[in-house]
Amino acid sequence: MTWIDTHCHLDAPEFDTDRAVVLAHARAAGVGQLVVPAVSAAHFDAVRVLAHQHGLAYALGIHPLYVDQSTDADLDHLADALDRHRDDPRLVAVGEIGLDHFMPGLDRQRQQRFYAAQLKLAQQAGLPVILHVRRSADNLLAGLRRTGVAGGIVHAFNGSRVQADAFIERGFRLGFGGALTFDRALQIRRLATDLPASALVLETDAPDMPPHWLYRTAAQRAAGETSRNQPAELPRIAAALAALRGWSLAQTAAVTCANARAALPRLAALLDA
Repeated sequence: MTWIDTHCHLDAPEFDTDRAVVLAHARAAGVGQLVVPAVSAAHFDAVRVLAHQHGLAYALGIHPLYVDQSTDADLDHLADALDRHRDDPRLVAVGEIGLDHFMPGLDRQRQQRFYAAQLKLAQQAGLPVILHVRRSADNLLAGLRRTGVAGGIVHAFNGSRVQADAFIERGFRLGFGGALTFDRALQIRRLATDLPASALVLETDAPDMPPHWLYRTAAQRAAGETSRNQPAELPRIAAALAALRGWSLAQTAAVTCANARAALPRLAALLDA
């Protein structure tokens, strides 16, 4: 079986000492492709080079947690990068972009401006988007109604069923990862169980969003224990989804990979090539 990790920050510093080993473990586990989204303009070159070095896919965008330290020149940089690399088959989306209304102290108006600007750039480039959403689904949907894009993936979705349906109606797939492995994540597990099969894609968000078997409490982390997530964990996360849906692992791989290909057409072309 082959799996697609639709959201993995393989360029993160947590992987600097053993990135090649992490990728080898992922491939040995059957993870045949990864999408590596940028989070700031400073990461654009790194994710592109990483994708070309290791046969991966990448996305370019400015994450909402980084907009306070970004400038209008970074939006210009994104526009230029999307234009310069418009024929790069490994560039599959604009992302990670979106809105974060969970973290305190962030400038929501600035987030909104960067989100709107990046939606327009994605529309102009004809690319889907990879959306970050935390307590911001309605605002994200409002932006999509103003500036339509070619669908994409809503990363780590944890909204309501009504919000989920609204994204699906706009051509989006919803990303599920380590959070669905926690028994207490009732809303996420309910969505993973009840949403149309065609709406689901898998992701790790590595090195973040660890599944329950990697989770460490604050006390454990303070004592030096680590909980780095890795793309090789994807098949085990998939097994949790399979159990919720009553699917076989082979069926889970087939469904989620088909959905990833549909959400990111360039990824499909890359895999077919």
